[in-house]
Amino acid sequence: MSSPRIEVDLDLIGQNAEELVRRTAARGVSVTAITKALRGLPALGRVFLAAGAVALGDSRVENIERLRADGIDAPIVLVRSALPSEVGRVVAAADMSCATEVEIVELLSAAAVPARRVHGVVLMVELGDLREGIMPGDLPDAIARCLTLPNIEVRGIGTNLACRNGVVPDDRNLGELSDLATSIEAQFGITLEVVSGGNSSSLGWLSSTEKVGRINNLRLGEAILLGRDPLGRAPIPGLHQDAATIFAEVIESKHKPRRAWGQRAQSTFAPPADATPLDEHHGWHSLLAVGHQDTDPLDLGAPSGVRIIGASSDHLVIASEHRLALGSEIAFGPGYSALVRSMSSRTVHPVVRGGPAF
Repeated sequence: MSSPRIEVDLDLIGQNAEELVRRTAARGVSVTAITKALRGLPALGRVFLAAGAVALGDSRVENIERLRADGIDAPIVLVRSALPSEVGRVVAAADMSCATEVEIVELLSAAAVPARRVHGVVLMVELGDLREGIMPGDLPDAIARCLTLPNIEVRGIGTNLACRNGVVPDDRNLGELSDLATSIEAQFGITLEVVSGGNSSSLGWLSSTEKVGRINNLRLGEAILLGRDPLGRAPIPGLHQDAATIFAEVIESKHKPRRAWGQRAQSTFAPPADATPLDEHHGWHSLLAVGHQDTDPLDLGAPSGVRIIGASSDHLVIASEHRLALGSEIAFGPGYSALVRSMSSRTVHPVVRGGPAF
């Protein structure tokens, strides 16, 4: 088979999705399942819906259009702000979008009126991770302005944590979101259908807190696809961690020194994630035909007996105790960054197995 390639098992992903939907439902929380890592693959969307997700979410309008073109008519949410240049496409394809700027909601309204569509918005609130969101004190004004716009419905509020600065979801920040939902409803006499308490990083909080409060939805992608907790990359008990595998082919294998020699300067790419000093003795040094153009080399989990020691745009450099046969393939477990980049690469061949027969 061609390499590099990424193999994805939709049956294992479906089992993960079913289990997480079951666990969140036990706390009164629904799941919006995120399809962006597999570029809006319709078969993945169907797996998520069959598992009990109440909606699909994606960050690219092209992916949402792909889902619609394949006949999926379930609720779909654009999980980042609409681009001003794409508001017409967003209104046509997505039922809801996340929003942080009222000016963009105004553009969505202007596109929705002639399209005779009602577009829902979930206003995102900044609660400390500093990626996106309206400051809590500015939320009432944003709500008031959105409520005046034709063909716009304020469906809810939400937040994003842990993505940029690793801020951990907890009772303090998610309690603040819950309190905001209650105060907004009282102030404006509306009902917020969705109070979205974040992404896969909020699962640990949900399983341990005694104060779920108004949180009634999570946006889950990484935990379903990889069976891991984004906060520490630890496996989530009861889930599959092997639903995706990246394969790369050996194109050189030689006995070389482990240390470079000669005058040193800055290299093109960052050092490998495992920066533990290597022994000075010689060892087997192999090149694999995969690099930064194909995936995130620093987000690959190497098999036993293999160690990633470097990468360039086209090559992954590994060390091993024994010589690796030319043309042999090495299998790696991707993290979320590696998964997303591999699925987006034109040079990595996707192989998708399992999933629904319809």
